[in-house]
Amino acid sequence: MNFSDTILHWYGTHKRDLPWRHTRDPYRIWLSEIMLQQTRVAQGLPYYRRFVERFPGVADLAAAPEEEVLKLWQGLGYYSRARNMQATARMVCDQYGGQFPQTYAGLLTLKGVGPYTAAAIGSICYGLPTPVVDGNVYRLLSRYFGADVPIDTPAGRRYFDGLAREVMHPGRIGEYNQAVMEFGAVQCVPRSPECSGCPLADSCWALAADKVTSLPVKAGKTKVRKRYFHYIVPVDQELNTFMVQRNAKGIWQGLYEFPLLESEAEPGVSDLAHQLNMAMGTNGIKLQSTLRFNREPVVHKLSHQHLHTTFWIARLERLPEGALPFGMAEELPVPVLIANFMETVKNSYF
Repeated sequence: MNFSDTILHWYGTHKRDLPWRHTRDPYRIWLSEIMLQQTRVAQGLPYYRRFVERFPGVADLAAAPEEEVLKLWQGLGYYSRARNMQATARMVCDQYGGQFPQTYAGLLTLKGVGPYTAAAIGSICYGLPTPVVDGNVYRLLSRYFGADVPIDTPAGRRYFDGLAREVMHPGRIGEYNQAVMEFGAVQCVPRSPECSGCPLADSCWALAADKVTSLPVKAGKTKVRKRYFHYIVPVDQELNTFMVQRNAKGIWQGLYEFPLLESEAEPGVSDLAHQLNMAMGTNGIKLQSTLRFNREPVVHKLSHQHLHTTFWIARLERLPEGALPFGMAEELPVPVLIANFMETVKNSYF
């Protein structure tokens, strides 16, 4: 059997039983593809099920309040995906009559839909002859064919797109695209793949050359930025607190958090009080006491930055307008870093 036939034969036996593999509904295929970007299937699956239950159709997602969408997405990370997803749902409803475009070019007009996602939707739902090239496919093709062109360069992306198109199965493109992604995710994994049981072992270049761990090649590693967050958690005598919404573009746009002071140096009481006044729009508010909640900073790792985070409990006699009970604050969409803290602190203080 050739490459694509072998992949399809393997898929028929080893594919995981996933809900989006029982439909050709473009809404549900699109939903799964967006959720699984930078996310493992095991993590994304419960989110997919909750979204489908709450928003069974594209119109339901389009009509939902953004805060509800972000709350349902909480913990999945890369929150721009959720905002783009809802923008696309509204675009589909407003500009396409509630129906997803049925051409590759049309799919690419949707916000947050790039070449990979458009190829997946187009091939699975409409049988368009568009190969998918994601991280799993890069790894598989690079190892099997011995391609050492850096995958994170324009030349590398063009090369692998051409190679993927050359080896795809033209008669079963939708199934083949799912198969080749599954093969990379389950069989040709990044670390310690079980090459001895691989159906491509006899013809894999990397295995024969002992280069499995060397491929694929990247031109350069992403630099990780360290940031130092000090979250100030105001609490009054009635156990109310105060949160602000991140409106600036960047991480966690649209989510809620406690007043934040970003500083590598440890802040003093006056620094905490000043930042609280700035965040709450007050002047001269005084702290009754402050308590450092975690002795060592919590290190929250994002793709391009590591957040070294300390939480400070700041007790005040009263809070300004906009304060809310701690239980209500838990209902707001927040970064998982904040959600984990709130769950911990609730058992200690509330």
